[in-house]
Amino acid sequence: MSLRVIPLTDPAPGASSRRLAWLASAADGAPAGSAFLRLFTKAGQEHLAELEIAVHGAERRRGIGTRLLEAAVAAARADGRRSVVAQAEQGSPADAFLSARGFRPVLSLTYARLALAEGDAAAVKEQPCPGYELTEWDGVVPDALARSYADSRRAMDDMPMEGTDYGTVVWDVERVVAAAEAVAGRGELLHTVAAVDTASGSIVGFSELVVPGDGRGDGQHYGTAVLPAHRGRGLARWMKAASIRRARERHPELAGLLTDTADSNAPMLAVNDALGYLPTHRAVEYQLDL
Repeated sequence: MSLRVIPLTDPAPGASSRRLAWLASAADGAPAGSAFLRLFTKAGQEHLAELEIAVHGAERRRGIGTRLLEAAVAAARADGRRSVVAQAEQGSPADAFLSARGFRPVLSLTYARLALAEGDAAAVKEQPCPGYELTEWDGVVPDALARSYADSRRAMDDMPMEGTDYGTVVWDVERVVAAAEAVAGRGELLHTVAAVDTASGSIVGFSELVVPGDGRGDGQHYGTAVLPAHRGRGLARWMKAASIRRARERHPELAGLLTDTADSNAPMLAVNDALGYLPTHRAVEYQLDL
């Protein structure tokens, strides 16, 4: 088939990355597939690029995905990137495509969902932890908590990434604010629950939930983490349970909550199980070493 791969420009670079895009089209101009390459720009991740490729089901096995991949990899090399990562649902065509083209599996993930309409609200029990209290906010973190919250993001530094060349994400107040503003810019609602050490008054853990702007469909858990010195006390479960309760109260038409967890992160998998999340599918993170 006659195929054109056209580079496009993303008009809205983010605070920590920029995107390149390509559109594959047939001779008659009908779109057949697309590719997006996210180039991370913050210190600690300038070596990394993230790839998404989509090919229309009727157009697969015609070399379209390969052409898009070649364009994206060439751009990553030209930009001096060391690694390209891409995710695929286990057993899907994308899973086979990536493994056949030099990508290696580096991380396994379990996706799970809590059905709010069908679930028993009483089963999601909040279990307070002595010496700590919870605080919460919508959207951008309040100024009085901003520095402490940015510091608490270090709790994600040792999250299990298995063989992924993920680098180090350096969080400061500017990045925390930009991330919240990006969610609002998409028309979604960000709610954060944080654990505060009452002895020091500092934030030591957090759990983020993003809900569609109309309060319907499924919400998505973003990060949930606790600083190493405060783990083993049940803070992650307490924060996530509080987040679930608040979502039920404020969004009665919300159908469910989604979460994804590395298979090697046994503590968080146990929290999800205890709160009633049921696995929906598994995914594999692939990496191409350049």
